[in-house]
Amino acid sequence: MTTALPTTHVAVTVPKVMAALKLSRSKVYDLLRSGALPSFTEGRARRIPLDSLRTYISNRLEETA
Repeated sequence: MTTALPTTHVAVTVPKVMAALKLSRSKVYDLLRSGALPSFTEGRARRIPLDSLRTYISNRLEETA
């Protein structure tokens, strides 16, 4: 089974986050706007650091435990 997140990147695009979390584009942008998933822009491109994504997933797991 392959993972949706590349291991060679430091930051990923919104479509990669969508695929990894199985969420819609609008839900990912809601998470970005709320600050639940920190990101940055490079030019016009939005990037999400993998550390931020891992922290978000870890926090969600702790909330459900």
